[in-house]
Amino acid sequence: MGCGSCSTGGGCAPAGCKSNGNCLTGGCQKLEVYDWLSNLDMPSNYIPFQVVEVKFKGARKEFYLNNDNIYLEIGELVAVEGPTGGYDIGHISLTGELVRTQMKRRKTPLDQVTRKIYRKASEADVERWKLAKDMEWETMHKARKLALDLRLSMKISDVDYQGDKTKATFYYTAEGRVDFRELIKKMAETFRIRIEMRQIGMRQEAGRLGGIGSCGRELCCSTWLTNFKTVSTAAARYQNLSLNTLKLAGQCGKLKCCLNYELDTYLDALKDIPDRIESLQTEVGVARHQKTDIFKKLMWFSYANQEDWIPLKVDRVKEIMAMNKRGQKPVNLKEEAVELEATAVVEKVLDYENVVGQDSLTRLDDKKNKQNRNNKNPNQRNTQTAGRTERAPRLQQPKKAGEVTKKVDQVKPVGEPTKRPPQAKKVVDERKKVAESQPGEPVVNKNKSRNNRRKNNKPTDRPTDKPTDKPSDKPVNE
Repeated sequence: MGCGSCSTGGGCAPAGCKSNGNCLTGGCQKLEVYDWLSNLDMPSNYIPFQVVEVKFKGARKEFYLNNDNIYLEIGELVAVEGPTGGYDIGHISLTGELVRTQMKRRKTPLDQVTRKIYRKASEADVERWKLAKDMEWETMHKARKLALDLRLSMKISDVDYQGDKTKATFYYTAEGRVDFRELIKKMAETFRIRIEMRQIGMRQEAGRLGGIGSCGRELCCSTWLTNFKTVSTAAARYQNLSLNTLKLAGQCGKLKCCLNYELDTYLDALKDIPDRIESLQTEVGVARHQKTDIFKKLMWFSYANQEDWIPLKVDRVKEIMAMNKRGQKPVNLKEEAVELEATAVVEKVLDYENVVGQDSLTRLDDKKNKQNRNNKNPNQRNTQTAGRTERAPRLQQPKKAGEVTKKVDQVKPVGEPTKRPPQAKKVVDERKKVAESQPGEPVVNKNKSRNNRRKNNKPTDRPTDKPTDKPSDKPVNE
């Protein structure tokens, strides 16, 4: 059985849930050791090692005696003896001969291992242990509130309940010593359990809480790093890093532990490079030191009031320093400059295709230019329209067969009465003749009737072809 509350739900296989340390119980496969002796056949008279390694929340590992020779596998939940009474629940992280090797590495003698394993965790033990783990979040917030009420300069970062729910360990960080005797009394009255306060550092707090670093990966202190070495700003100076605290500090507020990873390599490379060199004396003038490439073993110098830098090899710089001590000076450093290889410019090959189907991205620029041209000079546009009114109207030529004439807008001068075209006049005369040939029907001018309706807002009486004296079929209520 794996972790009790991982993202995959239900119990995991003994190999763990592969969640990279994101389980609520402290993470599966976090700081694990591969058992390379598990597939080897042991001799017939072999007696298994009586000590096993058990892992708890926060990557805490301890050794326990297996006096009853219980068959245990890596990943199983077991009930072990508590440090101050009761029992606790943990995972088996290592068994067999590898535990002996691990004890030697941690310098833990066999005589110091006194606590023992009670049994494999039963269902009741697991249920009680899960209930205890569910109470940790609420207990931590209540404890923080009690600390704020007492105005204690401390930060409670994590709470770890024992498996039998009779004891809780509170991890806190503080800059100095804190008198929390009153706090313990109030917490004991509130939670009704035994209280243990344990102070940890900023790095240990970040390791317990976890997170993502600036490199995009999980924090080293929460995945594999166990011992925290001191990190100084000299490590950044040796690696030619800018002394910017925002970039060099981690989530714990201290300098990043990864500054020590490559420090030994830089120190080995710096052995061949002269130390504390500021300038070189030449006959032309004094050349100031600008920068150093540790791995290429090149040093750049420049003269006063000159922008170009002169690259020299480290061996030649040592020779010039020896000459300056003897009172000799080289002629000019530019004659001894190293020719650097020009960086080859690689042409970028586009790895995409034009799947949109657009021929040109500037296909709409002509329309925009026309709009901008019209909106640019409104006065000029008004003068153009005014000039059009002064021009004589174009005469409409007769249409030939198979030819389409264009419609021309004729602009009339101001004050001139409108004239009806001859075609419209002919249609009106024909309507009058038809009306005179049919006596008894008054001629109704549609335009006048429309005007009257607009003025009076009353519908006009129109003549109907159907006789009105016909009796209606609808019944009349008497």
